[in-house]
Amino acid sequence: MNDLSDREERPERPVEADGTAHLFRALGKQIKTLREAAGLLQKELATRLNVGEDLIGAIERGVRTPQPDLLERADRILQARGVLLVAIPEVKEALKRARTRHPDWFRDYAEAEARSEAIHDFSHQGVMGLLQTEHHARAVFTKRRPLLSEEAIEKRVADRMARQQIFACWPSPTISLVLDQNLLERQVGGPEVHRGQLRRFLEVGQLRTVELQVVPFKHGEHTAMEGSFTLLHPKGWQQVAYTETYNIPNLITDPAQVRIFAERYGIIRAQALAPDESLALIEKMLGER
Repeated sequence: MNDLSDREERPERPVEADGTAHLFRALGKQIKTLREAAGLLQKELATRLNVGEDLIGAIERGVRTPQPDLLERADRILQARGVLLVAIPEVKEALKRARTRHPDWFRDYAEAEARSEAIHDFSHQGVMGLLQTEHHARAVFTKRRPLLSEEAIEKRVADRMARQQIFACWPSPTISLVLDQNLLERQVGGPEVHRGQLRRFLEVGQLRTVELQVVPFKHGEHTAMEGSFTLLHPKGWQQVAYTETYNIPNLITDPAQVRIFAERYGIIRAQALAPDESLALIEKMLGER
């Protein structure tokens, strides 16, 4: 992997360039038809599958990839008699190809992220892509300047959602996430979208494979006031750091520079609330405590 700081962004590829969009839209329509035939609401199916209602909605719209094990359970619950099972080989192949779906300037990072044994992120100005809900991501891309076409927005939302399959991988990478409290306050997309984003923080933070912490306002200044960054440890590679400003990426491989980011991350974690305190703060903001 090379430093990307001097690479120019090239035009987006068409939405269908990787050949998977049609598959997921068709699969989503099948799941919706089967669900409705079974007389179930999205919330009811989500409960039976032990997943979030937002995930079912995103799958039915074709913007989120259903994992093979979810298809197996859905086939049984919806009494689909193998209709969903036959799509599993194609879904597995699509997941292998997902790393090629991102903009050129972002692709090296996406590939490193997908094969990482450890991911550590500090988010300051904006919510990292792995944590964003579909509605939050769409709100962010809609406000992007220069303006993106509707087609480009939908592609980028779908690509961002596809990255989140990493939470379902087993064995899971080691994942730790630190959020500045301002991300809990800024209502991107409006109040309802924001509440959905807070619930997403809780959902991810409650995974046993993830440690999520919040740096509260009351702690004042901290060691990473300059901005967000991510530390990755791709399998077979040394640890790397990544920063991004206005779509200008910087994948840092120099050990001396990476060590500086690692030191900052260790200190910022020490300055943050403990994971259980962090989740309690989010629940309080949602009115659930």
